[in-house]
Amino acid sequence: MATNKLHQSVESSKSPDGFQKGVVAPYNPKLVTEVEETVTLTPSAFLKEMSLTTEQRLASTHSTRRPRIVQLLDMSDTSHQKFSSVDLDQTLFQPFPSEVVFQSYVPCEVYEVPLVLRNNDRVPRLVKVVLESSPYFKLISPGDVCRKVAPGMPSTFRILFTPEENKDYFHQLTCITEREKFVVPIRAIGARAILDFPDQLNFSVCPVKHSTQRTLLVRNVGNREAHYHISTRSPFSVDPSIGTLGIGDTMQVTVEFHPLKTGDHCGSLVVHYDTGEDVLTSLYGAAVDVNIRLDRNSLMIAKTYLTLANHRSVVIHNRSEIIAHFQWKAFVTQEEEDQQKLRLCHRLRRQEEDEMDRFADECVVDPSLRERLSVLSRVFQNHRAKVQGDSMLFSDDVFAIEPVEGDVWPNSSAEINVIFKPREARLYQQTVYCDISGRETRLPLRIRGEGEGPRLRFSFDQLDIGKVFVGSAHSYEAILFNKGAIDALFHVVPPSTALGSCFAFVPREGLVPPGGLQHIHISFCSTILGQFTEEFGVSVHGCPQPVTLTVRGCVIGPTFHFDVPSLHFGDIPFGFPHTLSCRLSNTSLVPMTFSLRIPGDGSGAPSVSSSAQVLDNTHLSWRIGLPAHPKPTEFTVVPCRGTIRAQGTQDVQVTLCSNTVKQYEMALVVDVDGVGKEVLALLLTARYWDFPCKEGESGP
Repeated sequence: MATNKLHQSVESSKSPDGFQKGVVAPYNPKLVTEVEETVTLTPSAFLKEMSLTTEQRLASTHSTRRPRIVQLLDMSDTSHQKFSSVDLDQTLFQPFPSEVVFQSYVPCEVYEVPLVLRNNDRVPRLVKVVLESSPYFKLISPGDVCRKVAPGMPSTFRILFTPEENKDYFHQLTCITEREKFVVPIRAIGARAILDFPDQLNFSVCPVKHSTQRTLLVRNVGNREAHYHISTRSPFSVDPSIGTLGIGDTMQVTVEFHPLKTGDHCGSLVVHYDTGEDVLTSLYGAAVDVNIRLDRNSLMIAKTYLTLANHRSVVIHNRSEIIAHFQWKAFVTQEEEDQQKLRLCHRLRRQEEDEMDRFADECVVDPSLRERLSVLSRVFQNHRAKVQGDSMLFSDDVFAIEPVEGDVWPNSSAEINVIFKPREARLYQQTVYCDISGRETRLPLRIRGEGEGPRLRFSFDQLDIGKVFVGSAHSYEAILFNKGAIDALFHVVPPSTALGSCFAFVPREGLVPPGGLQHIHISFCSTILGQFTEEFGVSVHGCPQPVTLTVRGCVIGPTFHFDVPSLHFGDIPFGFPHTLSCRLSNTSLVPMTFSLRIPGDGSGAPSVSSSAQVLDNTHLSWRIGLPAHPKPTEFTVVPCRGTIRAQGTQDVQVTLCSNTVKQYEMALVVDVDGVGKEVLALLLTARYWDFPCKEGESGP
C-alpha cells in the first residue's frame, strides 16, 4: 500500500537497552513544512531540478538545515556524559542530506540514498535510526551501529526505495540520540507537470493607461497532467488564470500590462501546481506618456438664450500608435472619484439604517411586515452595487459633452461637441477632465458660457410726470419691447414704498413674444405731497436683474386765492355787526375741501350786539375784566367749511361784531384737507369807534 498519505512519527517508550521504541502515527504535512523554507524557482530552474536523477540531486545538495526535534530525552538514562557542548536547539548529530529525496525513478527498480549522521559533540555519542515498516522504503544500518560515534565522525545509513508507480511517496526516519529524537523526511518525487514559461517577461516601454499584451505559447514538457493556478498583481494580469493542460499539450497564455502611473513597474507571475510547487516568472514594464492632447485647454461659448442651446467643439489629437480610449469625468483624479463613491455608499447606509429603524417600529405593530425586511435590505444592496459600478462619467444639466466616451484611432483626431443649455442669465464655468489612454493625468478643459435671458426693455428709462395735484388721477403709458429671440414672461414687482403704492400697472404680468411689444398703462393718484423719485422693477423670467422704470415728479396741493388782498372793516361801533364779502377761487384741477378760521379771534361766546346789550346789561360784565368770562368770538365766517369743485369759486362773508375796544389786525386762514393748516391767509383790519353820547346818556 502506498504511503504518500501517511507519514510516520515516533512515539517513545523505553526499551531494555536504554533506547526508545517507536510507534507509527498518522502523517501530518506540517511536520515537513515547518522546517522547510519556501523556495520559489524560476521555470528553467524548476525544469532543471525536475530533470535530475536521484544521484544528481544528491550531488547538487551542498547545504543542510537543522532537523526538527520531536522529543527531548534524559541523558542520564543512557550516558554518563550528562553535559554537551551542543545547544539544546541543535541536535547532537547533523544529518546529511537534511531531506532524503528520490526522483526520476522507474517503477519496480531499487534506488539508494546514503544518510550520513555526523557527531557534533566533543564526546562520543550513540545514535539509532528507526524506519517504520513500509513496502517502499528500507533502512540498512552500518555494521557498528551499536557503537558510539567519535566526535566529528560520521555514521552512514542507507535508504532503499522501491516504487510501484511514478507518483509521490512520503515517509520519515526517526533518529534517536542520547538527548533527543529528531526526524529526517523522506520524499519521493513522482511525475511532475512542467509548463515552460520564460524566466523573465519584459514589456519594455508602454503607454500609460493602455493595455499591452504578450501572448505566450506554453507547453507542458513534464510527465504529468498540469493542474495549475496562475497569479499576479496589478498592473499585470493573466488569462487564463486557472486550468488543466495535458502532457505534451500547448496553450496560449496572455499576460497584460496596464499601468496607471508612469515609471518602472516590476512584478511576478507565479504558477501554482497542484503538487505544491510554485514557479515564478519575473515581469517588468515601463510606462510613459505619449503624444495625445487636446487642441485647447479652455472653451468659451457665445452668449446663449435661455431655453436654447449653443455648442462648440474641441479636438482630441492622437499622435501615437495606440487606440486611445477616452472618458470625460467631473473629477480630476481616480482617488476623488473613489471618495465620492464612498460618500454615496455611506449616505445609502445611513438611509438604510433609518429605514430599518422605522420599519422595525412598524413591525412591532404589524409582525406580518417582517417578511418585507429582506426586500428592503436587497434594495439598498442593489443601490450600493450600482454606485460601486458607476463609471462616474461627466453629467451636468447645463453643459453636455458628446460623445462622453469613445476611441481615437492612431495618428488621427476626434471632434468633441460641448453643448451649452443655460438655465439662468448668468456666467457659467465648469472644468471637465478627459481621462484618456496614454496620459497619466487627466487632461483639463475649462468651459465658460454665458446665459442670456429675454431682452425686454421699456421704450424709455425715465418718466417725468412734472407737477400733479394731490388726489388727482393721472394716466401714462409705457411700452415694453422684446428685442430678443425668446419669449419674455414678465411680472411687475409690487412697490414697497408708500408713494409707490399710489401707482397701478395694467397688465401686471404677461408674455411678450420675440420682436413684440406690450403696452403698460400706468395710473397715479397720490395723497402724499412733495417731490418723489420711484424706481419700479419688472421681473423677467430667466433674468437675474429686473427691467427698471424710474418715475419722477412732484405732488402739489390745490392752488387757490381770494379775490381781494384784504378785508378792511374800517371804523366800527361797539356792538354793531359789519359784514364784508370775498370770493375764494380754486384754480386747480381737483376739488378742494377747505376750512376757514380766524386764529386771533376770541374763544368765548359769540359777541353781543348793541340791541341785545340794552336789554340785558349782564353781557357787559366781561368788560370789567372778570376772569370767569373769556373773550367773545367777534368774527363770524360763512361758510366756515366746504368743498370747491375744480376751477370753481366760493363766496365767503365775514361779519365782525366788535365787543372789544381795540384796533383789529387779524388773518382769515384757510386749512385744506389733505394739504395742511393755514395754507393761505387773508388780512382783516378794523378799528373800534366810540360814538359820542347825547346829554343825559353814558357811553358803553
